[in-house]
Amino acid sequence: MPRQRRSGRVGPLERAPGGQDDAVTDTPAASSAEDEVVSLCSELISIDTSNYGDGSGPGERVAAERVAELLAEVGLEPQVFESDKGRASVVARVEGSDPSRTDALLVHGHLDVVPARPEDWTVHPFAGEVRDGCVWGRGAVDMKDMDAMVLATVRARLREGRRPARPLVLAFLADEEAGGAKGAHFLADNHRDLFEGCTEAISEVGGFSTTVRDRRFYLLETAEKGLAWMRLKATGTAGHGSMVHPDNAVTELCAAVARLGEHQWPVRMTDTVRTFLEAVSEETGIELDPQDPSALLQELGAIARIVGATLRNTTNPSVLRAGYKANVVPQEATAEVDGRFLPGYEDEFFATVDELLGPKISREMITHDIAVETPHGGPLWERMEAALLAEDPGARVVPYALSGGTDSKSFTPLGITGYGFAPLRLPAGLDFSGMFHGIDERVPVDALQFGVRVLDRFFDSL
Repeated sequence: MPRQRRSGRVGPLERAPGGQDDAVTDTPAASSAEDEVVSLCSELISIDTSNYGDGSGPGERVAAERVAELLAEVGLEPQVFESDKGRASVVARVEGSDPSRTDALLVHGHLDVVPARPEDWTVHPFAGEVRDGCVWGRGAVDMKDMDAMVLATVRARLREGRRPARPLVLAFLADEEAGGAKGAHFLADNHRDLFEGCTEAISEVGGFSTTVRDRRFYLLETAEKGLAWMRLKATGTAGHGSMVHPDNAVTELCAAVARLGEHQWPVRMTDTVRTFLEAVSEETGIELDPQDPSALLQELGAIARIVGATLRNTTNPSVLRAGYKANVVPQEATAEVDGRFLPGYEDEFFATVDELLGPKISREMITHDIAVETPHGGPLWERMEAALLAEDPGARVVPYALSGGTDSKSFTPLGITGYGFAPLRLPAGLDFSGMFHGIDERVPVDALQFGVRVLDRFFDSL
């Protein structure tokens, strides 16, 4: 689908409860960014960057080139890097206004999206349509919204000559939806110099609001689970389906997969999750039971799905393959499992997996990446918190853990401390967590405009 800018009349969305919508920015850059962010988000969505995980998609090259054009228009010198044909990332550096500051902030987002079937959607997933006060399409929340907010904010500030005190490294990356091997990992492994001086980073799946008892909580991501996508294999004796087969590979594999999928992983309360639930407890008056926090989860609405998954390790079988004909017992059967482990519990995770699988099942890693946890607090946290509360004074900012993973895993080994900070003020009834990889993904227009105001304040404070 060709690139195009889209425009449309947009109406106001219902505000979340609390009457906290009177904070406005007085900076020209934020106003300019608010004007541009919707069209940028729409345009990026209209560039299909579906990542099927097997190299068959369109890649990110077209999107990367467009991002590079947008950055070059305001005087930056972006570089486009291809790890494979069509698998492209773009990186640019914004020099700070204070020459003594060498501690750069990495601001990264990914350009790829998971696939979408148009027939399942209310609108075409790659149209970038503005409807009912939202920008619709694949990537609207994961994560072309943040890409657009960063682009709009940086472009407006540079047009006005307003640079932050510390340098920024802007990275728009390929392949996050398949683990980042062709994007963030590729750059971190092969072009480490791009991130020279970077000590901290911000990226996706944090800074958005959820409503708890009529009060908005903004969730800053300070932790995320580790990734263990595994391929399991059982072998047996091939033969005629009419005979007895005590070493049937399919039977052996299915029993092991069932044990893994039905396992009740114990609650493991990490520091980040405990801090988050303690804040919910204070707000609601419901006591936190560390062994069974289900009463607090019920206060969280749709976001409880993410929070609940950060209370324990998880293993979800997702793919089964065996055989080719009903009357032929196959020699081999395979399965794939999405495993996620909490920070500090990787060894326990794999020991339990191997015990459940037993000696007759082999496993190999499809994708394996670290869990991360960053203590909340400190100067950068305080700046993020201040920027949010300046726009939404009655809200509360809390740390939380992400059940999935982001490209932050690639930059942690470089000594870069990462946070999820893609600020969005959301209506109380919006199932935001269900938008990730879901049908009819969309982001409110006024949430995008709120985000650029927050980012502008945040960059001012650096």
